[in-house]
Amino acid sequence: MKTASPEIALAKYSSLYRGALANIPLAISAVTYGGVLGVLSAQKGVSWAEMSAMNILMFAGSAQFVMVDMWQSPLSVITISIAVFIINLRYLLIGASLQPVFSGHPLWRKALFMHLVADENWAVTIAEHRKTGTNPFFLLGGGLLLLCAWSSGTLGGNLLGSFISQPEKYALDFAFTAVFAALTLSLWRGKGDMIPWGVAIVLALVCETFLPGKWYIVIGGVGGALAAALSGFKNEEN
Repeated sequence: MKTASPEIALAKYSSLYRGALANIPLAISAVTYGGVLGVLSAQKGVSWAEMSAMNILMFAGSAQFVMVDMWQSPLSVITISIAVFIINLRYLLIGASLQPVFSGHPLWRKALFMHLVADENWAVTIAEHRKTGTNPFFLLGGGLLLLCAWSSGTLGGNLLGSFISQPEKYALDFAFTAVFAALTLSLWRGKGDMIPWGVAIVLALVCETFLPGKWYIVIGGVGGALAAALSGFKNEEN
């Protein structure tokens, strides 16, 4: 059985540390809007244990918000499962975009590390990879930090839910939107992104208006990705 050399082990820990460090601002935000979810979950009757299981087994903020929103008696497991599945389909695109980061690593590591991929550490990892290159341990470091921050927020909010009846009164519900707006702007690379971003926005708005559920997330993302691929293909031809 081969063992990693001290240099390799040190490099992994270094990447892990750098990934966690790079995600600290986002982790602070995750505590905030995680707290909002926790408050909402308490008002819906979600127990502390159920929220803990949701954090560990799912760890997907947007899907958890939708799940809590649909949490009512009698619990429609099939409907909730379909909604969560649709929202999390975007991880197919996220996983594909991380292929250069995972290149050369075994399948078990990809599967294990992907469970801790959130929109936040994904965006930070992609930005870092474009600048200097990075590896899956950078991604994992951010994921572990975000999991701790997210769990602290959701579980704390769940315990204190009875004391904050209207989180929107303090604009806490906007924290989730604000973080993703900031992440989106950090990924902007210039005029080349105008067409795919425009396609994604238009498709998402149209689908959100005319289609039920959360299909606009998937259709907007897939449409934007296809537009980016076609734009890149045409540029290569020219």
